[in-house]
Amino acid sequence: MQIINGISEKVLIERLIKGDQTAFELLFRYYYPGLVVFTSQIILNKIEAEEIVQDFFLRLWEKRDNLKETESLKSYCFVSVKNRGINYLIEKKVERTKIEELKQIMVSNLTYEQDIFVTSELQKKIEQAFEKLPPRTKEIFILSRINFLKNDEIALKLGISKRTVETQISNALKILKQEMKEYIVLLLLLDLKS
Repeated sequence: MQIINGISEKVLIERLIKGDQTAFELLFRYYYPGLVVFTSQIILNKIEAEEIVQDFFLRLWEKRDNLKETESLKSYCFVSVKNRGINYLIEKKVERTKIEELKQIMVSNLTYEQDIFVTSELQKKIEQAFEKLPPRTKEIFILSRINFLKNDEIALKLGISKRTVETQISNALKILKQEMKEYIVLLLLLDLKS
């Protein structure tokens, strides 16, 4: 279950159904930026994507009673704007084969993964993964990947062998890869310096 500004998504949905404008505003601020980027990738037009997403939120507010059966608002939002984006392409008379190709790409390509478009969620997953690292491993990993120190510089700074630094970085990458396996592209970027 998604937590948005310290409030569970379930509670926000309940409040939204009851007409709570604050709950609606929280959901709008949380999801809007990611939905616009997501829709822009489908229709390749940011201004139209903003219109589609704004229209979606307007309909969401007007038909909020329909949310009673919704278990995941995130999925509901992303599926809704994806369908609206595809309908936009159909209206613009984009070839049916191109739309089908796009649907296939969206199913298999990580850049269309919903979680990536909800930045705070991705940030939270990264933080949770980092919390699983032992303190010394985390320290060495940060010096290497965030502060861009070379392994010998880290060894000298911490008074340990270069081999220990290499082992600790390797251990950190194993843990992070396991914890963040859904975000393999990001992990490949982290691993480039190895």
